[in-house]
Amino acid sequence: MLRGMSTVSYWTTDLPAARQWYTDLLGIEPYFEVPDAYLEFRIGDYQHELGLIDSRYAPAGTSTGQAAPGGEIVYWHVDDVQGTLDRLLFLGAREHQPPTDRGHGFVTASVIDPFGNILGIMVNPHYLDVLGGR
Repeated sequence: MLRGMSTVSYWTTDLPAARQWYTDLLGIEPYFEVPDAYLEFRIGDYQHELGLIDSRYAPAGTSTGQAAPGGEIVYWHVDDVQGTLDRLLFLGAREHQPPTDRGHGFVTASVIDPFGNILGIMVNPHYLDVLGGR
């Protein structure tokens, strides 16, 4: 039924600023854009989509903005949790959860981006196993 992650979407009240922040973070420009509404980056080994959506289009009751970060935490695999966390904090994110050793080689951390979205990062041995088996 669930065949794989298609798109992770983050809300923002300032789409131009979010575009610039994520372009700086990722080192790439969005590959798809609907002016003043939505844009998308393709990132990582599997070219997953990271979408930024103007919060005017958020469903009623959706928590948006720095005052009330919310939603599920999507963890993106990284090779260096502390180094990635340091870069995110340097770019203006706030720490949500410090690096945490979950055992068996899993380490997680998360930040709140400048637009109120929770961005998770982790070292995930299972991700590396799948990547190695491709």
